[in-house]
Amino acid sequence: MFNMDKKRKALIILKILKREYNKYQKPVSTSINEKTKDPFKVLIATILSARARDTQTEKISNNLFKYADNPSKLAKMPLGKLQKIIKSIGFYREKSKRIKKAAQYLLDNHKGEVPNKFDDLIKIPGVGRKTANIVLAECFNKDVISIDIHNHRIPNRMGIIKTKKPIETERALEKIFPKKEWKNVNRAFVSHGQNICKPVKPLCFKCPIEKYCSYKYKNLVSS
Repeated sequence: MFNMDKKRKALIILKILKREYNKYQKPVSTSINEKTKDPFKVLIATILSARARDTQTEKISNNLFKYADNPSKLAKMPLGKLQKIIKSIGFYREKSKRIKKAAQYLLDNHKGEVPNKFDDLIKIPGVGRKTANIVLAECFNKDVISIDIHNHRIPNRMGIIKTKKPIETERALEKIFPKKEWKNVNRAFVSHGQNICKPVKPLCFKCPIEKYCSYKYKNLVSS
């Protein structure tokens, strides 16, 4: 099984994970986009999601949007009030400054609208490559792969790719998967990483793709 062509194995894995995807809570960016169809809310929630659980991020984001559901309201909100609203999320002081700056930047440069081009998105304060690609995939239906901790860790752990940097992972996965599947790669691996293939003590005993994964095999050989 471990000599299977990597691309063929990757496509089988993705097919299985796409089927499993509906069993779990959707990633926060997907969930908020489906509920609101609002790129601004997806952008803000994605910035807030860094180093935080999606369940907590979605709860805090939805509460924030009761007070500030557009760039103008968020930019005008006093920092102290904003920090109080998002206080239960990790790194809330820094994140509060980022999302206020992001909102003001949209007002100053894009008439309050979230741009639909990568080069414009990464100029927004608090937005890096990962966040920009999530917004493009979720809100503008662009074929892009967004690399977060899950999309980087899992393909490497499984033996599909061997990369060290997120940008290397992005390029490697683009070569393996058809372009039409790139958005599914984002969602499927994030969901799998949050629920089964966890960073520490992955739940291999209940993993639907365990027989295609190098991780357990390596552990058995070394034990």
